[in-house]
Amino acid sequence: MTTPSDPLALLRSKSYIALLVLAAMIGVPISAAAYFFLALVSELQGWIFTSLPKALGFHGEPLWWPIPPLLLAGVLVALTIRYLPGTGGRSPADGFKAGEGPPPTIDLPGIVLAAFATLSLGVVLGPEGPLVALGAGLGALAVRLVKRDAPPRVQSVLAAAGSFAAISAILGSPITGAFLLMEASGLGGAMMQLVLVPGLLAAGVGSLIFVGLDAWTGLGTFSLAIPGLPHVGAPTGAEFLWAVAIGLMAVPVGSGIRWLALFLRPYSVRRIVPVTAAVGLAVAGLAIAFAAATGKSSSEVLFSGQTALGPLITNSASYSVGALLLLIVCKGLAYGVSLSCFRGGPTFPALFVGAAGGIALSHLPGLPLVDGVALGIGAMSVVMLRLPLTSVLLATLLLASDSLTIMPLVIVAVVVAYVASARLAPPPPQGSPSATTVPPEPHEPRPRPDRAA
Repeated sequence: MTTPSDPLALLRSKSYIALLVLAAMIGVPISAAAYFFLALVSELQGWIFTSLPKALGFHGEPLWWPIPPLLLAGVLVALTIRYLPGTGGRSPADGFKAGEGPPPTIDLPGIVLAAFATLSLGVVLGPEGPLVALGAGLGALAVRLVKRDAPPRVQSVLAAAGSFAAISAILGSPITGAFLLMEASGLGGAMMQLVLVPGLLAAGVGSLIFVGLDAWTGLGTFSLAIPGLPHVGAPTGAEFLWAVAIGLMAVPVGSGIRWLALFLRPYSVRRIVPVTAAVGLAVAGLAIAFAAATGKSSSEVLFSGQTALGPLITNSASYSVGALLLLIVCKGLAYGVSLSCFRGGPTFPALFVGAAGGIALSHLPGLPLVDGVALGIGAMSVVMLRLPLTSVLLATLLLASDSLTIMPLVIVAVVVAYVASARLAPPPPQGSPSATTVPPEPHEPRPRPDRAA
């Protein structure tokens, strides 16, 4: 596929139609692989934290139960990072990254294993980062299998389409996944739509595959849409002020989480096995502390929060303000330390922490529950992800019928949080590529940790 100087000429060309067909074909196996990966993670989570304690004779999950799986997660992920190619994928402490090219095929087993251990054993990270890398790697591999001499631009576009397909449904809509990848990759200019269309097509096909496989298997669609929320009226002046306030409050919370992750990460690089195991134990300890203090399940702190977000909102009346504040502290700390050395995505824990903060603030005058949830999700997402458009879409899409009513408030909160976090970020050193993120970990081999670790 050549690249004419006129983008419209490319759009009308037969090679572009062939590109779309190949994108749709690639979307089918990649989205199916992502679906069954998420289904296997979900099944293993249920077996480890629900079925296994009962099989061992316990009436329920013992208070100390998170310790063994989190310790095992730390050891498995550390060994994967240390001994397999690709260091298990990129560190999530750098935020959500896309558009940096597909990982080499040899790196894919390490990415899958590190993500599987992270997600299934209770670490506070989400699946979107590894799925994007897996989709890109499989997309590029498919192109090489079909046409070894394909131009690099074709390989890049179809690798991006594979990423779109892999996360087509976990964010509630293929459109949200498309904007997430588009915004994270920094695509722009006249070629943006041409690159985006294959990805949108692959995402649409992937979403259909998710729905069809759910109808066939009954394992779920792994979507975040939250049904049955109370109706919200027109925004008020007080709610506008709350949008500004929540946008500002999200900045120190999110910045503190990121600072903790970046502070701990150099230690994990130098002594990967003991530090990652210790971080796993720290996550377990935070979950146990929350469960002991509140009588709630330790799973409120563990995992990404993807499946717990809906129950948290619908059952919010059962949480006291103190319990919500303790949940934010424990989940936030667990989130920060997990970002430092485990492998996963940063999106879903940010949604959960933001929602919990919005619920806690809704006990104050002038802030309805649903508004607080939407504003908290949007503000915390943009602080952690630095993707304002995606953060607005995430916050509004999850609230279904109330999305159009709440969207203006969410935009205010997101813009305030985005600008404030950018202004408070330290300036980059001279010649640094970005003022908003630390330099990403390179894919090429880095010095191996001290084997005495």
